[in-house]
Amino acid sequence: MAETGASPLPAIPPPASARARDPRSPLARAEHFVWLTARVLERRLFAYHFRGGDPGPVETALDAYRNEDGGYGHALEPDVRGPVSQPLHAARALRVLNAVGRCGGQRVERVCRYLTSVSTPDGALPLIRSDGEACPAAPFVPVVADPPGELLATGPVVGLLHRNKVWHAWLFRATDFCWQAAESLESSHPYEIEAAVAFLDTAPDRPRAQAAADRLGRLVRERRLAVLDGHDPGGYPVSPGCARGERHFPHDYASDPRSLARAWFTDDEMARSLDSLAAEQEGDGGWPVRRPRWAPAPAMEARAGATVEALHTLRAYGRPLG
Repeated sequence: MAETGASPLPAIPPPASARARDPRSPLARAEHFVWLTARVLERRLFAYHFRGGDPGPVETALDAYRNEDGGYGHALEPDVRGPVSQPLHAARALRVLNAVGRCGGQRVERVCRYLTSVSTPDGALPLIRSDGEACPAAPFVPVVADPPGELLATGPVVGLLHRNKVWHAWLFRATDFCWQAAESLESSHPYEIEAAVAFLDTAPDRPRAQAAADRLGRLVRERRLAVLDGHDPGGYPVSPGCARGERHFPHDYASDPRSLARAWFTDDEMARSLDSLAAEQEGDGGWPVRRPRWAPAPAMEARAGATVEALHTLRAYGRPLG
């Protein structure tokens, strides 16, 4: 209890993030949602991206998901539960490290050793490995006895390592796999094409990457794999395995204007796509997850990540957030 007559403590000013901000702005509403629902990791990422936070706390939060084998588990990727290391968790970890400029050094060397241990003979990564402890996973992440290598798992990882100029023996075989897979896609799924773009955006042979991206852009438009008319999204097909009404938009392929996929779409098409993205912010301040909902916790955890990603995309294109 304070002594009678003691000088009152000085008032603590509110943090900068709470001053001079319109509470109705997209950013303020999203921040409320993140603090209300998100894991520590997404809270730290939000603070880093939008409130001038340091990268150190992001790395500390990420360490909670790291295993002794150099991989990551513990539902870092919300749709794959349990403690076991999985390639999808490693991919998410590398995205986090890249986002805060820490994708390098011994930490990433350990990840590469893990990736080497779980890759297929052609250097590719499976979506999910079935060995070890059985853990719940989303129905759209199939668990098979001898999983093949997938561009969906390998492309984003290889792209991030090239982006950060990481060199490892495993990367040579994995890069060859990604070239072959990206250049041979014909009848594809939007998520697979997005994985190809993640590789091509930083692949070392830029003329080859440009040619492969141009071909994929034509494929996306011919197969109507991106909604180009926001007033008639029902006129575009829903790809197999997607949720009811789940369609992909130009910003899904080109989340950054520097992406090779940006050239696939006109300025008007991209503007309509970003309008659609901004309009998806829900009443609670968060963005929805369009893929199938299969359990309550993964859906909520994924929404926080989707919210940070939506804000990041809108800001990359110069959209005001408030």
